[in-house]
Amino acid sequence: MFGLSEIAILLVVVALVVGAKKLPELARNAGKAARILKAEAREMKADGTRREPTATYTIKEAPAPTPAPAPAAAEKH
Repeated sequence: MFGLSEIAILLVVVALVVGAKKLPELARNAGKAARILKAEAREMKADGTRREPTATYTIKEAPAPTPAPAPAAAEKH
């Protein structure tokens, strides 16, 4: 059947074909995350204290859907 290297190559090709448009954005986000991680680690070493990580983003909840207006009742003559 297939070996590990063939499966890895196949996965890379599929990822490039399917996600070619998303790769630059993913790489940019990975770079930002690495910079934040390095900065936090450096700050913790400088402080000599241990602290809990803080979230740098908020999750917004979707607004509740509004009910559709009821259709006008047909008038009978």
